[in-house]
Amino acid sequence: MASDRDPGLYNEDLAPIPLAKRTWGLYNYVSLWVAMSVCIPTYMLASGLIAGGMNWWQAVGTILLGNLIVLVPMLLNAHAGTKYGIPFPVFVRASFGVRGANIPAVLRALVACGWFGIQTWIGGQAIHSMLEILWPAASDPRVVWICFGAFWLLNIFVIWKGIDTIRFLEGIGAPFMLGVGLLMLWWITSKAGGFGPVLSAPSKFQDTASFLKFFIPSLTAMVGFWATVALNIPDFTRYAKSQRDQALGQALGLPAAMTLYSFIGVAVTSASVVLFGEAIWDPVALIGRFHQPLVAFIALIAILVATLNTNVAANVVSPSNDFSNLNPRLISFRTGGFITGIVGVLMMPWRLLSDFSAYIFGWLVGYSGLLGPIAGTMIADYFIVRGRSLNVDDLYRRGGEYEYTKGVNPRALVSLALGIAVALLGLAIPAMRWLYDYAWFVGFAVSAGSYVALMSGANVKPLSEEVVERARTGD
Repeated sequence: MASDRDPGLYNEDLAPIPLAKRTWGLYNYVSLWVAMSVCIPTYMLASGLIAGGMNWWQAVGTILLGNLIVLVPMLLNAHAGTKYGIPFPVFVRASFGVRGANIPAVLRALVACGWFGIQTWIGGQAIHSMLEILWPAASDPRVVWICFGAFWLLNIFVIWKGIDTIRFLEGIGAPFMLGVGLLMLWWITSKAGGFGPVLSAPSKFQDTASFLKFFIPSLTAMVGFWATVALNIPDFTRYAKSQRDQALGQALGLPAAMTLYSFIGVAVTSASVVLFGEAIWDPVALIGRFHQPLVAFIALIAILVATLNTNVAANVVSPSNDFSNLNPRLISFRTGGFITGIVGVLMMPWRLLSDFSAYIFGWLVGYSGLLGPIAGTMIADYFIVRGRSLNVDDLYRRGGEYEYTKGVNPRALVSLALGIAVALLGLAIPAMRWLYDYAWFVGFAVSAGSYVALMSGANVKPLSEEVVERARTGD
């Protein structure tokens, strides 16, 4: 790192990781995605599609397709993290400018805060349900808020321990959680009479048009589910030993884990229809319908572990770095994590989980219209405009290649604004609703195309091999 780095753009948490200190291998990335995928929001994705009218193979197929699509921008953005060892808020400086990067970083951070609140609320509910099994007096609604606070503090403790604790949790949690999930699937389907009755429920859609009306925004929601991490994946791949390890690990881990755990959600929700006559999409509420304390207690412990795993990895690492990027001298990774925890509560996650429609079509599709344009701008800049060449020294100082206009690239802001405006236009004009239904795709395409067009006259010069190699190795 150059000696003239700006202290307003640099601290140890944002610094590039040299090759010698990158320790994450193939297994770390497979287990990362397994652990992040095996969580209640994944389950609720699948169960929400069943509650909305899909049959089991339509729901699982929609989720698989969505994850195969989002894997593409995931791997594209991951490349820079591995090549240069830089986190997302530093990488995005290349396209938005050293100060302008705060805009997409904060947008991404606020979405992560919402997810942090959702996961923490689910974890609090799981603790409350476990207490009710052991101590019936805990059914008092006020106890729910105490449990919510307790789980919030547990998450804050993990944040305080740092990134190595997160890697440890992912490594041990992934195989354990898959085993418990499969055990729960076997138990509840046996109660419902096996897979035959569970998976025989037909789709509620009578024709192709009615199916597509539900399928299109659902597919956008599936992409939106991991559109967050598709942006900040460099926060994790900066620790990768090689491009092969991170790319293969993600390709093996993400689609397989999401599809498998989604199938568990589909089957268990379908079993709830057989057993109770209605699709119960909330697993904590479903477990409460059974009166076998040992089984319920084990299942709720599994929910708690899964929620903690996913929360700290998917919803803390990125916003902690993003908030730190606002003022590196004053805000460390830990301080950014504390800010995430506070904002997550202020976003009232209990309202975001009020029903499956608010969760899928409001929350997931809505924020995908903000994140798709960011991804389009970043990927277009790195692969098309710059040909994967970055001057890492200039990412940490003022007056360099990424200074643009007083630290802000107005072309990137215009492309971002255009992408968001077009993607969300369908909310204001009912006849253009399809733009909102395709929010992530529309925003990505509009921003990527407009950014390339706007940057065509910016005269971006390719970097010398010497500069690129020095940046890659951290020398």
